[in-house]
Amino acid sequence: METAPLSPDEDMQNKDQNVEEDRPVSRPDSSEDSLDSLPSHLQRCPLTPSLSPRKRTTSQTKTEPPLLRTNKRTIYTAGRPPWYNVTGTTFTEAFVIGLCGGSASGKTTVANKIIEALDVPWVVLLSMDSFYKVLNKEEQELAGKNEYNFDHPEAFDFELLVTVLRKLKKGKSIKVPVYDFTSHSRSKEWKTVYGANVVIFEGILAFANKELLKLLDMKVFVDTDSDIRLVRRLKRDITARGRDINGVIKQYNKFVKPAFEQYIEPTVQVADIVVPRGGDNFVALDLIVQHVHSQLEKREITVRSALASAHQGQPLPETLSLMEDTPQVRGMHTIIRNKETNRDEFIFYSKRLMRLLIEHALSFLPLKPVSVETPQGAVYEGKRLSGSRITGVSILRAGETMEQALMAVCKDIRLGKILIQTNHNTGEPELHYLRLPKEISEDYVILMDSTVSTGAAALMAIRVLLDHDVQEQKIFLLSLLMAEMGVHSVAYAFPGVRIITTAVDKEVNDQFHIIPGIGNFGDRYFGTDAPSDWCESDDGMDY
Repeated sequence: METAPLSPDEDMQNKDQNVEEDRPVSRPDSSEDSLDSLPSHLQRCPLTPSLSPRKRTTSQTKTEPPLLRTNKRTIYTAGRPPWYNVTGTTFTEAFVIGLCGGSASGKTTVANKIIEALDVPWVVLLSMDSFYKVLNKEEQELAGKNEYNFDHPEAFDFELLVTVLRKLKKGKSIKVPVYDFTSHSRSKEWKTVYGANVVIFEGILAFANKELLKLLDMKVFVDTDSDIRLVRRLKRDITARGRDINGVIKQYNKFVKPAFEQYIEPTVQVADIVVPRGGDNFVALDLIVQHVHSQLEKREITVRSALASAHQGQPLPETLSLMEDTPQVRGMHTIIRNKETNRDEFIFYSKRLMRLLIEHALSFLPLKPVSVETPQGAVYEGKRLSGSRITGVSILRAGETMEQALMAVCKDIRLGKILIQTNHNTGEPELHYLRLPKEISEDYVILMDSTVSTGAAALMAIRVLLDHDVQEQKIFLLSLLMAEMGVHSVAYAFPGVRIITTAVDKEVNDQFHIIPGIGNFGDRYFGTDAPSDWCESDDGMDY
């Protein structure tokens, strides 16, 4: 599995924040940490923008392919469509393809060719090799002598494997162990995987467990001649795993071949498709791809249009906290809403309003009483945050403008980022990229976006946080301006989320723009010039 990493300046910024990468794509062969190869729309916009206008870049045109290829990696530039309904509940599960076959039969090759032919984003390749059991000292010694049977069902941690695959199928964030075949042990660092539309699970005993079989939507058996498998195994184990030729042959004859005949070959009976000759069988691969595409089409759902027609005429929810409309707040809104306001003034007063909004939001965090001694020796009865950690997550790109205000009042705060953009063909929001700090599940999360119109992007971002086990009651959605429609959409789907804003406008027009609104916040802040065919709701106008 490969993920799209941050740019070097973000990497330096987050080096001490235990940030983990969660954007899954297809190939597991790169650990490169650079954004240089990503398209410009995925790169980070500066928090202190240049005052010279620049052209806006689009996420995907009709002529762009949905992926980028380099000599090291495949990066999908198409986004993940909604996987939940208007209630915020996960509606579609990932489509899971199980690939079974003997050792070195070409399962991984078949998997990669299916991924390439599918040409869809957010595909995860999960290998059974990651789930070997942790060996004790005696078993370690046997493995070093090629006397341990890695092809027996007892060698695998099926309980962990079933748990991980079940969560991944349901759309949850999961951690996958990393197995070191040289030392026969698990690495301390586990891989984080999230957001699969399609999961390809491959392993020699992929069909050997009844609970595993229940999770597979398609079962494919890769059938390859035993002599070819032996030659491939010799090459792999000697070059990649540091074994000697005699040890490999000994292990093959003693464990691999008998295990294939006893445990692997009989499971061909449960397969939906048998693929002779592995990755060279293009007819079989084409049939698999056609079936997967047809299943994915049946699972497509729409969210944005449903939000636009819901909750009309409802009173504003109790979870909404609207800042007091003081003369100072109204004066700043007057400036930033005015279409004649120049960019320098727009940025200045937006930042002032953001700072007030952040300070207001922090008042809702749980505090505990504490006594301190003043320099005069007196006791002061005060308040202190009750030990809970705070993490800020911005919805790129306009939400990132609020990060400076958050960092100014919260010392050493951890930051995450989520990129959501509109698919111009479907009109639906799509998840393109995310980077969240590690161990975020117990944190209070301040989710930031400049404006919220229908609430579609906010719903997607909240769903991402919930999939990473963040508690709904610990999510604060902050926005400078919201439409009533967006407020209702978020509150209806996630009644535990606190919604905090400086103003709520009543109307949304046919293009889902807030009326009277503020214009395109991202374009006005960053000085970008949106082309005439650009859907303004992509940045700072919500979805």
